[in-house]
Amino acid sequence: MKIAVVCLGNICRSPMAEAVLRDRLDGAGLDDVELVSAGTGGWHADEKMDRRAAATLLEAGYDPERHRARQWPVGDPETYDLVLAMDADNLADLADLAGQAPESRLRMFRDFDPEGPGDVPDPYYGGAEGFREVLAMVERTSDAIIASLATSRRGS
Repeated sequence: MKIAVVCLGNICRSPMAEAVLRDRLDGAGLDDVELVSAGTGGWHADEKMDRRAAATLLEAGYDPERHRARQWPVGDPETYDLVLAMDADNLADLADLAGQAPESRLRMFRDFDPEGPGDVPDPYYGGAEGFREVLAMVERTSDAIIASLATSRRGS
């Protein structure tokens, strides 16, 4: 299975989600799931993640150092089983870029959130609290995504 997490610049929300999801996948023994993050815009390509996002991850015990921003599409978009957009604008951009990709592959990240669907707010123009809020959303939603993957695998 291949999963992509996509936001606007790939320096805040989607790399945070990638780091947490990678941790959860490893913890669940789902190491055969390929995971990438990307941004619909390319102006941050090859940059490290936002220093505030990295600090928030590091403080919570995740490794932010491996990340380098990249622009969607990463490889062949048709090869992804699940593409998770961090907000409605990203979802619309992905749908425009997807062409013939089945709609069921494109979902909102928070469609899996036990507290309800919606956007993952962009913390870029705010302070540290916004990054902590995003991390909390990403952690609980990642747990639900992993539970969904585990359930679907048991059912196959």
